[in-house]
Amino acid sequence: MEFFRIKRDIPFMRHALVFNVISFVTFLLAVFFLATRGLHFSIEFTGGTVMEVAYPQAPDLEKVRTTVGGLGFTDTQVQNFGTSRDVLIRLPLRKGETSARQSEQVLEALRADDAKVELRRVEFVGPQVGSELATDGAMALLFVVIGIMIYLAVRFEWKFAVAAIVANLHDVIIILGFFAFFQWEFSLSVLAAVLAVLGYSVNESVVIFDRVREKFRERAARAMTAPQVLDHAITSTISRTIITHGSTQMMVGSMLLFGGPTLHYFALALTIGILFGIYSSVFVAAAIAMWLGVKREDLVKPVKKKDDEQPELP
Repeated sequence: MEFFRIKRDIPFMRHALVFNVISFVTFLLAVFFLATRGLHFSIEFTGGTVMEVAYPQAPDLEKVRTTVGGLGFTDTQVQNFGTSRDVLIRLPLRKGETSARQSEQVLEALRADDAKVELRRVEFVGPQVGSELATDGAMALLFVVIGIMIYLAVRFEWKFAVAAIVANLHDVIIILGFFAFFQWEFSLSVLAAVLAVLGYSVNESVVIFDRVREKFRERAARAMTAPQVLDHAITSTISRTIITHGSTQMMVGSMLLFGGPTLHYFALALTIGILFGIYSSVFVAAAIAMWLGVKREDLVKPVKKKDDEQPELP
């Protein structure tokens, strides 16, 4: 399915150096902000208090957030839990206060608005749990990267595997750089979005690399250079890219605009990942494959002829 077809190949690789310099500077800025500001971890990583309260009727969650925020708590999470009348409140750690004291303050403030609020449970999530979650998340990220490299090396060639991983890590670091610069809350849902971007971004690279392999196999493409083949592969997949990424971003945009605070940063991370995923697949992955010297012989094996005949490429 195609909305349109571009008959003349766009010379993307002609401008690869300029765009990769821009990409490299953006990458360095992201690393700088990660090193100097760091990520603003949620209570799943740092520890905090988790409260579950029940209302006689479905409450206004925005009003609950305002009430809790009025006590001086920042970066709280307020969401429905189970039913529309049950509310889960996550509070970050504050120096000099116990979990019991925090829950008492919040419950008093909530009962000032609605005396029938009932406290169901209070739990303290310690920093040790947060440390384990951070370690598990890093290990998950590492295994995803290794798996992608093995898959691409087996399906295509090691040059494509290196190019795709560099592009994917470029996307991940830039997402983390945005969260470090703006000090957006980094939660488990954001970590899930980062892992999703890894798989989503590599899909675009695989489509382009597959088109490159198909073009190299054509006899008519023997006279084409590697940059020309890459330009053709990218140009011929533009319609597919617009359909795929456009429809995905429509769904992610709906979550971003209407999903509320619970899904806000999850959708924001996906939005950044989708936009930079398109960019990296075209100007980072393809350009690195070109600079690594990918050629027709890497993807098309010679056909052996009988006896003294010389092998010929198909």
